[in-house]
Amino acid sequence: MPENSKEVGVEATYFLNIPGVPSFVTYSWLAMAILIVLAIIVRRSLKLVPTGAQNVLEAVVESLYNLCEETIGHRWAGTFFPLIGTLGLYILVCNYMGLIPGFDSPTANINTTAACAIPVFFATHYYGLKVHGPKYINHFLGPIRSIFALPLMIMMFFIELIGHFVRPLTLSVRLFGNMVAKHILLIVLGILAPAVVPVVILGLGVLVGLVQAYVFVLLTAMYLAGAVEEAH
Repeated sequence: MPENSKEVGVEATYFLNIPGVPSFVTYSWLAMAILIVLAIIVRRSLKLVPTGAQNVLEAVVESLYNLCEETIGHRWAGTFFPLIGTLGLYILVCNYMGLIPGFDSPTANINTTAACAIPVFFATHYYGLKVHGPKYINHFLGPIRSIFALPLMIMMFFIELIGHFVRPLTLSVRLFGNMVAKHILLIVLGILAPAVVPVVILGLGVLVGLVQAYVFVLLTAMYLAGAVEEAH
């Protein structure tokens, strides 16, 4: 798949360029390395009263955990938080990389966003089957389940089935499309008013990156919550 910068007609030269490796893969590795290094640094310098990087990371992690607890409930928050927290931090770092000159944003490539969305799909149905067993099919049959409502149940089953299979597509395309649109908008505004707009551009980029990461993890939490709750 061609890189996103070439898709929109812009030739980009990135700071990190490994021959034969697409830029979105290179910067995905860099995002993972940044998160791992930060985690090691904070772990080795934990303080009762947090300061610096520990303070920032604790605030971000606590916000993600509160999101899990409010959406999924206290019982399942601890189980799903590693997945949701990892996705949230990774997507946020990838989004913000595109704001640094010479860096690429991995989430502006459909391959990266699909790689984040597909595990959510499998985790949703894995835990749905693990918690409910064969009764998990009730989630696909609608609220009315009786022999007299069999035609409605069959229709609801196929509607729900299509909806569940479309979820990875909507998750990945939503994030990908918004990040690409952001890059195009930043490029156009930067060309039109290079002396005035940069600060506004960066502010807009920070806001869009944060909102898109939040939407992704919120939808992930809602999908997981729907899988483990009782069918109504």
